[in-house]
Amino acid sequence: MTGGMSESAASANAPEIPDKLFFRIGEVSTMLGLEPYVLRYWETEFPSLSPKKSGTGHRLYRRKDVEMLLRIKHLLYDRRFTIDGARQFLHAEAKTAQPKDIKQEQQVLFSDPVPEIRRQLAEILKMLK
Repeated sequence: MTGGMSESAASANAPEIPDKLFFRIGEVSTMLGLEPYVLRYWETEFPSLSPKKSGTGHRLYRRKDVEMLLRIKHLLYDRRFTIDGARQFLHAEAKTAQPKDIKQEQQVLFSDPVPEIRRQLAEILKMLK
């Protein structure tokens, strides 16, 4: 894989992502140090970004979305990729990493889901209060 050293340096500088199920755009904006309009623009440019919308239309980013935003920010700001270049890089990276990720997903799917479901329901309940 290319740029292994810079990738570990990027993860060392990355903010800690809280252990939550969903994040609002304001939280993600603050976490990444970017304006919300930048995040909304990146959603149009990177098909892998797909935050869910709440019943009131607010964006709800999952952890995988926040991690993807961190990768995009690193590629654009630190490694100086163009948006098109970053999109191509992420697409190529996803193609090569897919078999390993599938195996990890299968382990998660066949583990006991009840504790995770309880945690997610508690998180949703907090958001509704």
